This record gives sequence, structure tokens and C-alpha cells, in this order.
Amino acid sequence: MITITRTEDLARFCEAAKSAPYVTVDTEFLRERTYWSKLCLIQMALPPASTPKEAGGEAVLVDPLAEGLSLEPLYDLFRHTATVKVFHAARQDLEIFFHDAGLFPEPLFDTQVAAMVCGFGEQAGYETLVRKIAKANLDKSSRFTDWSRRPLSDAQKAYALADVTHLRVIYEFLAAELRKNDREGWLAEEVAVLEDPETYITRPEEAWMKVRTRTNSPRFLAILRELARFRESYAQDRDIPRSRVFKDDAMIELASTKPANEADLGRSRLLLREARKGDIAAGILAAVKAGQEARDLPQVKSDEPGRPGNAALSDLLRVLLKAKADAAGVAPKLIASSAELDAIATGERDLPALHGWRAEVFGHDALRLAAGEIALSARGGVVRVVTVS
Repeated sequence: MITITRTEDLARFCEAAKSAPYVTVDTEFLRERTYWSKLCLIQMALPPASTPKEAGGEAVLVDPLAEGLSLEPLYDLFRHTATVKVFHAARQDLEIFFHDAGLFPEPLFDTQVAAMVCGFGEQAGYETLVRKIAKANLDKSSRFTDWSRRPLSDAQKAYALADVTHLRVIYEFLAAELRKNDREGWLAEEVAVLEDPETYITRPEEAWMKVRTRTNSPRFLAILRELARFRESYAQDRDIPRSRVFKDDAMIELASTKPANEADLGRSRLLLREARKGDIAAGILAAVKAGQEARDLPQVKSDEPGRPGNAALSDLLRVLLKAKADAAGVAPKLIASSAELDAIATGERDLPALHGWRAEVFGHDALRLAAGEIALSARGGVVRVVTVS
């Protein structure tokens, strides 16, 4: 097992990789103690039949923690558009590279997304694809080990390499399936989302939208917005997890109780002890005050998805989605989420499910169903679309 620790060796492998049709890539990282993921290991493999001798091996490990190692040769390979970069479930990997170097590998092939397009179900796991496509089994015993510790064990290295060597077989199979079914464009639409910088940018002023709460009071939401803004900025600036500042349940409690001083913070049931004083306490109190004084209150939609008046249409859309997904051999979740179905039922139209390949498979008929132009019938266990005259 080859582990690259010098920039010149990485450059040699990446330069050789430019003559290969594709390279499979994976990473190991830690995020438990930081806001940004800490890159600990990079794995890469080339097609055995086309691996140049100068590459130094068909599969290698790259140690980004090695002193003096620059990843610029890797990023140069990522810019080389003649070689396809193959990942499985690429989102977290891409986030790391985007924040480190401001780029995305091009062209990109994500085998998890491709598997969903090819009928392998929702969120197809790598282990499942290895078993079904590569006809092999994985030893997952090293999955949750500390990848930042050195030296890496032989078991860790073997586990890491398996994540890119089997990926070659999976990629070649799925790429062929997409070509056969003329669905390469479908994958391209999904990859475009993965390669959109907006996918990886978390703006503090928008962080409140990801906090689940049952309270829709505009003033409550204004305080929640300011608390979430403070937490996100504080965590980003200090590279610590959000939960180390305060958790969502504590944020909701604070937005409800509206503490005015540290004595009030001391009565919180859910706030961490470290957050009841110092910089965090000051930030909380300032955020609560800002929320109470805010004039630009968050607007609550009058037609919330899933409201009782649209429940019947939402249910019909779910039946239609299942039927259309089964007919196309695509995971339903890839076409439309439950929230999107509820949104369609309430009249919303600017949704991914109603554009691109999703519209062809499901969206056009979803709109016809909502407009009363078609109905659904079941015969012999098969759901059929019936035009309403």
C-alpha cells in the first residue's frame, strides 16, 4: 500500500492520472470537534488496464497531514477536464475541497446519485453497491476510527483503499447503464447542484431557517433569527461545532424566555454552563435584544405546505410520485421530497420537481393532477393516469 507524503510524489501520480479516462477519489475526515471538516486522508485509484507506470501504482493514499505536502497537484488534476473524477456521495468531500481551494473536480461523477437514477433506491450506500455490482464484501471495522492519528494501521489503510478500488467497477457499470438508458443528462442536472457554491455556503443571517420549531410568531422568529446568526458567526470564526455554542433546543428556549441578563441565562434548563457567561452570554443577550427590537420581522406564509385543505391532493401526489418513480426505475426521493409535494398542493410552482428531467418523469402530470385534468385509477395493483374529459 503506497502512502504519498511528498508533493513531488503526488505530482507524479496526478500527472500520470491525466492520461487515464477516470480516477476514483474518496476522503477520510473528522468534524466532531470543528466547524469545518478536517481533511485526514485522500484515496485515489486509476483503471488497472490504463495505469501508467510513472503513476507509481494504480491505487494510492495521500496524507494531507504530512509536513510540507501541498495539495496543488491534486487540484490541478481536478481542473483537468479530460479525466472524470469519480466519487461516491460526494457532497461532504466537495465541501472540503471548495472551502480549501475554492474549486470543484471537473467533470464529476457521483455514483450514489447515479445509482438512484438507475433504480438502486434512495441514498444507495457504498457497501450495498459493492455487494450488488462489484460482488464483494467490505470490512467496515475501521469506519469510525480516528483518521487524524498517525501512524495509520494496515487495517485503516486497507479499508480506505477499498473505498476507491471497488468504486472503479461500480462507476463503469453505472456509466454504462446511464448511457444505455439515455439518462446521462439526468445525472448532469444533479451534479450541477453539487458543483454550485451556494450548496456549501452557510450565511449566518439564513441559519435560522434550518432550525425546526413549531412556533410561527414573527417576533419569536426574529429572536430565533438573531440567535442563529450569532451562533453561526461565532462557530465559523472559532472553527467549533454549533453545538459547542448552544444546541437548537436551547436556542428555542432562549427565543421563548427572552433573557435580559446573565441571571436569566443562569435559569435556563438547556443552556450549556460555558454559555452562561463570557463572550457567548454577551452574544446571546445582544441577539435577544436585537430580535426584540427588530422591525424586519420574518414573514410567515399564509399557505403552509401540508395544511388540512390540501391534504387530499398531497396524498394523491404521493401516489402519483410512487407510480411514476416505479415506472421510471428511479428513487422517488430523487424526484421530489414530501415537502415539495405539499408545496405543489398549495399552489407553489418554482420547485425542482417541476423542472428538467423531473418534469418529464413526474412534474407535468403532477400539475395536470393539481389542475383536475387527470385522475388516478388502480387496476391489478397498478396505478394508472386517466384523462378527465
